[in-house]
Amino acid sequence: MERIQTIFAIFLDTWPGFLEAVVITLELTAVSVVLGTLLGLIFALMKISKSKIFQGIANFYITVIRGTPLIVQIMFLYFGITEIVVLDAFWAGSIALGVHNGAYIAEIFRGAIQGIDYGQTEASRALGMTNSQTMRRIVFPQALRRSIPPLGNQFIITLKDSSLVYLIGVSELFAIATREAAASFKQFETYIVVGAYYLALVLIFSYLLKWYENRLDVDKA
Repeated sequence: MERIQTIFAIFLDTWPGFLEAVVITLELTAVSVVLGTLLGLIFALMKISKSKIFQGIANFYITVIRGTPLIVQIMFLYFGITEIVVLDAFWAGSIALGVHNGAYIAEIFRGAIQGIDYGQTEASRALGMTNSQTMRRIVFPQALRRSIPPLGNQFIITLKDSSLVYLIGVSELFAIATREAAASFKQFETYIVVGAYYLALVLIFSYLLKWYENRLDVDKA
């Protein structure tokens, strides 16, 4: 009972700082999701193209990113980027997360595009459409709808992975929790509080994604 009271007291004492950190966490996630989606689409199209060069570049990117730890990529990109261009920790962390997620999103898009019945592509070509028109009007809209559930899962993973950028100085949720725990010497209770914040964000995000999936009725895509 005493520990529960301590957790509640920490929550009341720290909520202003944590709410500011929630905003930063959401901003970090949003930027990395947009960048990751753009990179994912580009590399998915490169991987399914007929060009061996584009395929090789896409395969190299996806293999390297998926085969190395995210924390290594954050450190590598942060220190590498800041040697070339002066960026603050927020933007460096966003780019690192975006590059990381782009590899996974590329495979999501690739699978969704290749999962569309090839007969539809042949029919569109028979109607005189070019390859780009077929992709834009026939294949990609269906592939996007099919991609929504796995993309939603990847976006939630991005939200949780954003906690790692505290190591380069971004004042997101986990960074604030670490400081509060060090100041109060209540590590267990403080990490329960920050865990509750992450859980709340994930539950809200999951609800919104489920609502959007039901609205689009993606199961019938």
